Amino acid sequence: MTTASSGRELDALLAEWDLIPDGDAVRSAGATVRPVRTDDGEAVLKVTNAADDAHLVLRRWNGDGAVRLLRADPQRRAVLLERLGSESLQNSWDVEACQVVAGLYARLHVPAMPQLPSLATLLVEWAHEFAALPRNAPIPHRLVEQVTTLCRELAHEPADRVLHGNLHYGNVLAADREPWLAISPTSLNGDPHYELAPMLWNRWDELAGWVRDGVRQRFYALVDAAGFDEDRARAWTLVRVVREAVRAMNAHGDVTRFVTLAKAIQG
Repeated sequence: MTTASSGRELDALLAEWDLIPDGDAVRSAGATVRPVRTDDGEAVLKVTNAADDAHLVLRRWNGDGAVRLLRADPQRRAVLLERLGSESLQNSWDVEACQVVAGLYARLHVPAMPQLPSLATLLVEWAHEFAALPRNAPIPHRLVEQVTTLCRELAHEPADRVLHGNLHYGNVLAADREPWLAISPTSLNGDPHYELAPMLWNRWDELAGWVRDGVRQRFYALVDAAGFDEDRARAWTLVRVVREAVRAMNAHGDVTRFVTLAKAIQG
């Protein structure tokens, strides 16, 4: 769906759902969002440019740790959400932010939903992708071999919890009914230890000059606050970090950040 077509869908939904515009639309590469008013108060209408399963998991969470879903039209990729504040965790002390996010993990990691994709399936695909990388790829071959093995081992672990998938500083907003709530899930079923990595590669510029210590401080803040197993958290983080490095490599982007992060996690 193009930005123009998502804008047309949004205009049509305003009329069909009896919504009153309450501010300008904000458009991004992935969605068009507009603040609105309903008979019950303030809300946000969001139309995404690609199909996703966010409405399923938001309905399952029912506002517990996450933004509340008010209405959805999956065919038109539209959701009506409660309106949260504009403040995110972007400006919070990173250790404090890690503790907030770890507290959300416990609430969002509900039992797996059969409608969601499984992390186990993705791991098999990633293992093949990693194994096919040439030895001269800008990712250390030893690291590639390590995460290829991890993928094959972790693929046999139970994928028994719903994961947010992309929980980081910018995807947690302040709210009136609770201090902080998660937004914008890219959900799947899997192991909760999978969740940590986005908190490590976001706000990367702040770690300049102390990457190793800064990454490890965030990592242990998350592990300790969530009560996670350190080794499992490290394994999942390595897999995700190398996966992001491959994506960056394919897009001619910054691979160095992810390689540096992988090294920092391992001491």
